[in-house]
Amino acid sequence: MINTTNKVDLSTYNTFGIKATAKELIACHTVESIKEALHYLRENPQPYFILGGGSNILFCNDFDGLIIHPQLSTIELIKEDESHVWIEVGAGVEWDVFIEHCVNNKWYGLENLSYIPGNVGASPVQNIGAYGVEAKDCIETVKGFYIENAEAFELSNADCHFAYRQSIFKSELKNKIIISSVVYKLNKTESYTLDYGPVKEEVEKKGVISLKNVRQTIIGIRKSKLPEPEELGNAGSFFKNPIIEVDHFLQLQNQFESIPNYPIDSKHIKVPAGWLIEQTGWKGKAIGDAAVHNKQALVLVNKGNASGQDILNLAQQIIEDVKKKFGISIEPEVNIL
Repeated sequence: MINTTNKVDLSTYNTFGIKATAKELIACHTVESIKEALHYLRENPQPYFILGGGSNILFCNDFDGLIIHPQLSTIELIKEDESHVWIEVGAGVEWDVFIEHCVNNKWYGLENLSYIPGNVGASPVQNIGAYGVEAKDCIETVKGFYIENAEAFELSNADCHFAYRQSIFKSELKNKIIISSVVYKLNKTESYTLDYGPVKEEVEKKGVISLKNVRQTIIGIRKSKLPEPEELGNAGSFFKNPIIEVDHFLQLQNQFESIPNYPIDSKHIKVPAGWLIEQTGWKGKAIGDAAVHNKQALVLVNKGNASGQDILNLAQQIIEDVKKKFGISIEPEVNIL
C-alpha cells in the first residue's frame, strides 16, 4: 500500500527555502514503489511533479497536486574491464556523495562536478556541467519509467539527445518519465580536465595533481563563489551561460574588450552570464529579500523571506537589462513551477 503525505510543507524540499505546500507527496525508495506511485496517479488523476533534491527548482505558488519524490539510494558496480567501470546509481543518491565515492575508489571522469547540489536523478535531465566537464561525458544509460503506463525504459547516451544544459528529458520526454537510476562509465586510468578557468593553477598549488586534490580544488572554488543553501537560500547558477554567434560576439568585443568567452565551434561562442549580469550593475543588489549574490552574479538568493514570485521578478528584471545592454537573451537554468 502506497503511503501519501498530505499538505506537505515544501520549504525543506527546495534549496531556495521557499515556503510553499503540495497537496500530496509520495516518497519512493524502491523501483517497486515508483510503480505503485504511478498506479496511484492513474487511479487519482491530478497535476504531478517529479521532485529530486530540490536544488534546481523555484516554487512560485503552492502545488495543487501530487509530488513524486524518488529516493532510491544504491550505488552498485555492475561491470568492469581493464580500463573502465560501470556504476549504476539510484536517482535519490545525493550527487556529491556519489562523486566522493568515485574519488575514493579512484574512478576518473566526474571529479570536476564535485559539490554540485542535487540528486543523481537530475544529472541527465539537466546535463549538469562545470569546469569543462558535463554529465553526458560519462553517462552510459538512463533507466526509469514512463508515467502514462508505468512501463520501464532504458535510454542510451545517444538516445538522450544531450546538449548544453539540455536533454530529451527537457524536451520530448518532459513531464513524461521518472528516472530511477543512471549508469555511469568511468575511467580506471588517470586522466583529468584542468584547462578551464583557474583549476590547473589552483590544483598545482596543492603540489601533486591527483584525484583528491582536483576534487578539493573544485570544492574550494565553488565554496568561494557560492553560498551554502543552509545559510542563504539559493539554487546555484540561476541562469544558463548563453551561446551566441561569432559575428555577434565580435561586435560586442569592439565595445567591451574584456568580455570573456569560450569558443564552442567555428560559429558559436559561450559568454559567461555572470559577467553579463555584473556589467549591468546587478551584482550584490536586492529587491526586498530577493537578491543577487555579492560574490557571484550568476546566483540569486533568498535572504530570508522572499517568495518564489519575488525571485522570479528579480530574474525577469535582470534578463531585461542584459538584453538591453548586450542584445543577448539569457535563460533560467532553474525550473520554475
